[in-house]
Amino acid sequence: MTTMGKCQAGAILAGCLTILTSAALAEDELILARARQEMVERQLKGRDITDARVLAAMGNVPRHRFVRPSMVGDAYADRPLPIDEGQTISQPYIVALMTQLLELKGSERVLEVGTGSGYQAAVLAELVKQVYTIEILPGLARTAAVRLVELGFTNVHVRAGDGYRGWPDEAPFDAIVVTAGATHVPAPLVDQLKEGGRLVIPVDAAGGYQELLQCRKERGQLSSMAIAPVRFVPLVEPKR
Repeated sequence: MTTMGKCQAGAILAGCLTILTSAALAEDELILARARQEMVERQLKGRDITDARVLAAMGNVPRHRFVRPSMVGDAYADRPLPIDEGQTISQPYIVALMTQLLELKGSERVLEVGTGSGYQAAVLAELVKQVYTIEILPGLARTAAVRLVELGFTNVHVRAGDGYRGWPDEAPFDAIVVTAGATHVPAPLVDQLKEGGRLVIPVDAAGGYQELLQCRKERGQLSSMAIAPVRFVPLVEPKR
């Protein structure tokens, strides 16, 4: 075979491998999309997630893009999964529940404390005008920001910083969600919440677990309702 013939054969082989790889990736994505829809039907609709917009967002956001490559097969399982730096990505049901409790209509500006992998921010981005998300671990903030841009979430603003103190430069917010367990509701977050705004946060309770609270700001005061026992990684708080 001539050199030109060898080159042509090599090009054909490379082309075939590219086609086969693309086909395999497309098949994988199809399988994962089916798993995602099954998650919505069984884990969310099968429980108490009734907000149609939240269900649609959970069905649209590819959770498998927010987990470690080695755990893609578990991306739609009914449980939290480990991510980098000792953190976790929350159970799909908890993400949907916390999002539903924010009572979002579409025009809101939302603050998230605890970006993690960026999954909760992506779900919020499907539902509101602007999302501001803070992560205290710079490495997680960087990778989440890159991932969100790659997936086309242009309405999410990520920064590394102390989420306990919120994001005063962009306040006030229509809603705030905290994805780490606090010992109390941080006063800076209450201050940055609009009148009538909703705050969803896990707070330490007796018995070694946390209580998920739905809070509402009315006449400058915060009223709260306990929703369910949960377990999150701790929120980093200033020493008192």
